[in-house]
Amino acid sequence: MESQAIANLSNLLNDDFSKSVKLLYNSKGRVIITGIGKSAIIANKIVATLNSTGTPAVFMHAADAIHGDLGLILEDDVVICISKSGNTPEIKVLVPLIKNGPNKMIAITGNKDSFLGKNADYVLNTFVEKEACPNNLAPTTSTTAQLVMGDALAVCLLELRGFSSKDFAKYHPGGALGKKLYLRVSDMSSVNLKPKVTKDTKIKDVIIEISEKMLGVTAVVENNKVVGIITDGDLRRMLSKTDDFSNFTAKDIMGANPKCINNDAMAVDAMELMEANDISQLLVEENGNYAGVVHLHDLIKEGIL
Repeated sequence: MESQAIANLSNLLNDDFSKSVKLLYNSKGRVIITGIGKSAIIANKIVATLNSTGTPAVFMHAADAIHGDLGLILEDDVVICISKSGNTPEIKVLVPLIKNGPNKMIAITGNKDSFLGKNADYVLNTFVEKEACPNNLAPTTSTTAQLVMGDALAVCLLELRGFSSKDFAKYHPGGALGKKLYLRVSDMSSVNLKPKVTKDTKIKDVIIEISEKMLGVTAVVENNKVVGIITDGDLRRMLSKTDDFSNFTAKDIMGANPKCINNDAMAVDAMELMEANDISQLLVEENGNYAGVVHLHDLIKEGIL
């Protein structure tokens, strides 16, 4: 029932939607979103979505608004009022107070002929045939429709502003989501040790280097350029084939053309490269020179994986 109501929203759209988007986009103020009951909860979510996508927004509870919180509304702000019926007592008191000021008002309502619908500058129609509640009482379908309409506004504004993933990262610096957007390979590799040997390094010294640097790998370098890689697996394969490796050097067991990544690359790119090649370490380069190692454990520690 709710999915059908959402699908029907597109049939209810008219010029008021595009005019509302342009109003919000060109506004020099904030978006004040108000409602009561379940509509207030939806208003809070829409506020959060707008704030996270580059449109400053503030929630104002409709009941609190008529008891002092009207002072939240500044001259250049645009008000969005959410109400299924558009005729609740608090809305009927609040709407004329808003209309007495210079602010434009957008209604998100399921009744365009309601008090709210008739007094708003623009009406976004979220009419639903019936609530999903078997008693047709608890706001279910109607609040879903309100939520979707709010997302539609937010996405349109996001696209108009050219809001990119870099912009998104500014507003989401915390948690795994934020780290996927801003954490770079250098942020992890710079705190790791930098295991390296030359082609002529004896295998005993290779083992010591890998053990001391505790990354399960060492780069093989010439003039600070990566020419190969030796992993714990390479050592195990060598030992399975010979008991005497006293005359072996790094070049005898190294893997050529190892997978490398630039230190400016995003950490999530390192994760994808590791997954694609079924490996747990990547050698890191900076301007073509060896710069360290990033390990699968680094990605896990940072919550990327």
